[in-house]
Amino acid sequence: MRQAGFPTRAASLLLALMLALAAPPPGQAASPSELPGTRIQVDPARLPAPDTSGAVSNPSERVALSAHPPFQLPPGFAVNLFAGGFDHARWLAIAPDGAVLLSEAREGRITRLVDSDGDGVADSKRVLADGFRRPHGMAFHDGMLYVADIEGIWRMPYEPAATAPTTRRQRITPQGAFGEGSGHWTRNLVFSPDGSRIYVAIGSAGNVWPDPLPRASIQSFASDGSGQQTVARGIRNPVGLAFYPGTRDLYTVVNERDGLGDGLVPDYLTKVQAGGDYGWPYFYIGNHRQPEIDIPADASGDEAIVPDLLFRAHSAPLGLVFYDGTQFPKEYRGDAFVALHGSWNAGKPQGYMVVRVPFANGRPKGWYEPFLTGFWVEGSDPPQVFGRPVGLAVAPDGSLLVADDASQSIWRVSWKGVSGE
Repeated sequence: MRQAGFPTRAASLLLALMLALAAPPPGQAASPSELPGTRIQVDPARLPAPDTSGAVSNPSERVALSAHPPFQLPPGFAVNLFAGGFDHARWLAIAPDGAVLLSEAREGRITRLVDSDGDGVADSKRVLADGFRRPHGMAFHDGMLYVADIEGIWRMPYEPAATAPTTRRQRITPQGAFGEGSGHWTRNLVFSPDGSRIYVAIGSAGNVWPDPLPRASIQSFASDGSGQQTVARGIRNPVGLAFYPGTRDLYTVVNERDGLGDGLVPDYLTKVQAGGDYGWPYFYIGNHRQPEIDIPADASGDEAIVPDLLFRAHSAPLGLVFYDGTQFPKEYRGDAFVALHGSWNAGKPQGYMVVRVPFANGRPKGWYEPFLTGFWVEGSDPPQVFGRPVGLAVAPDGSLLVADDASQSIWRVSWKGVSGE
């Protein structure tokens, strides 16, 4: 029996036809900065002065899915609803058997979805595991599933044929390995290419007040959960983690601090430098000083690393994936896709899109481009949105999956080709 809220195939295919557009309809054009393919570059040497007059609160307002204009994509791409009806659609992972796993953080569970006939629409879903405390990142190693929640890393057998959620799991990290307190709760994880280490992104408890490690850092563990090490620090809220294909270069996307105006502080994507300090909370984007905070005498900012690529402030980058499929045109291979969840504290809204970060020779070229836009429908105070992208994954067929925790959906972007090619 089909579960309530799960999209029927007919409805999904109809929605796919509605959304498979490469440009907005007349009268509904996005602003130029949001049009797919537009280059956006934030120069770390030309940041505005801090504005400490007071933080802005401008959270988005969700509108019904049927009220939104069509998605916008570069020519030749289409988007369809892969699955919907979730409770808190956050993070995505692809299982060894090709199934799609979704962490529903608020509900404390991992859901497994299967597209058995390969038509781009999931036709079954079930709860694979539950009972977590805000699960987020997921990874596979030696046939086992690893899940990170706010308590630590859990290891369990991957049992795709089971008919009930698994109860056989073990926390492999020590009590307190992820730090104390509340605040930023996402815990993403990724295995090193050789499988010997697990890397975990741990955000700060607050905006700019200092936290003891392991908060605001990238941590690593041996594959059995022992041997904890600090890889890099001063990273306010790292979320997405991914190794550049074919290398040991670890990249992360980071949500920077608030309260310094619409133009500060830019969020960023960066290669994680072992032993590096990225400045938080005393400095940002190199040696720019955080105002109105006591800075220790031995903190000069000279060692604070300038990230590789900046996003507009308050864009809220969460999901990160390198495109290693073959469905998209070859110029996309090796590029990064980043989900910008969208602002809540900017007078001029930012984000609410999936962007492409072009790479060359394993490094960002220096700009990013809107790729999948249209989540933000209209308005700016507050912004009217039907969706907010979070997790990303490249499916076995090479399509790009996008988890959306506002419409509680998973969207699927595929390449259809440009007419005349």
